[in-house]
Amino acid sequence: MTIQIAAVRASCFLALGALFLASCRPSTAPSAPQVDPRVQGAALAKACTDRDGWSDAAPPARIFGNTFYVGTCGIAVLLVTSPQGHVLLDASTAEAVPSIVANIRTLGFDPRDVKLIVGSHEHIDHMGGFAELKKATGAQIALREPARAVIASGHTDPADPQLGIIPDMTPVVVDRILVDGETVQVGELKLTVVATPGHTNGGTSWNWQSCEGQNCVTFAYVDSMTAVSADQYRFTDHPERVAPYRATFDKVSQLPCDVLITPHPGFSNVFERLSGAEPLIDRDACRRLTDAMRVRLDKRLATEAGQ
Repeated sequence: MTIQIAAVRASCFLALGALFLASCRPSTAPSAPQVDPRVQGAALAKACTDRDGWSDAAPPARIFGNTFYVGTCGIAVLLVTSPQGHVLLDASTAEAVPSIVANIRTLGFDPRDVKLIVGSHEHIDHMGGFAELKKATGAQIALREPARAVIASGHTDPADPQLGIIPDMTPVVVDRILVDGETVQVGELKLTVVATPGHTNGGTSWNWQSCEGQNCVTFAYVDSMTAVSADQYRFTDHPERVAPYRATFDKVSQLPCDVLITPHPGFSNVFERLSGAEPLIDRDACRRLTDAMRVRLDKRLATEAGQ
């Protein structure tokens, strides 16, 4: 009888001890529900049929492993998760922020667990939501210096070829300056900064790995490389703008690129690939994209030259 009582007491103490330890552990975000990504991708593709506005709300979808699409029909916003905190890539517009935050919650994550916000390039359709998203998450913002200068002022870079057609945005403090080749780390997440100027001076692409069990892929979030401008702008008059494009094409064509995602999802057929209509993994996608962008730039220069 005495032995039985002692055993009961010991089990109670063990249970209380386990409860105490559990209460002292740092909280971690829950894992996203295990839904077939192709089902989510099909829902995303259907919701965005004939809709590609910057702020058009879209449902979220797992892309692969711990990388998720939480953006709009017209603008990619990516969530990369870890138990220690998450990273958001881009923010779309201020009007889109409520749907982005809702998407993070729908996936089972707490927006306040987003620790860092980074981005592609300093235009309102990609970084216009930074100020509101920083308020909603409490996260820090990290950018390369050319992008920081624009975001801190809210005004388009005077040297931007799209000056006059890109609206201003709400300014916001940038907490950290990034440099080319740097590794950004949040918990176990490691993302590599790839400077890709051209479309803007602060254009930045990103590499990171996501895994499902032992199967790991390298993401390439490749910034816009289109040579677009205000009507009166001539790239032939600005060789200092053309040279960064050429260098960026060469750099991106050599990136590790298992899964290509672009800030404008249509440039990399994101929805078709998430729904299973096209392969998600395509290691030649970055090279094909840069080949197409080279042709596009050359046509623009030839048109300006009257050829």
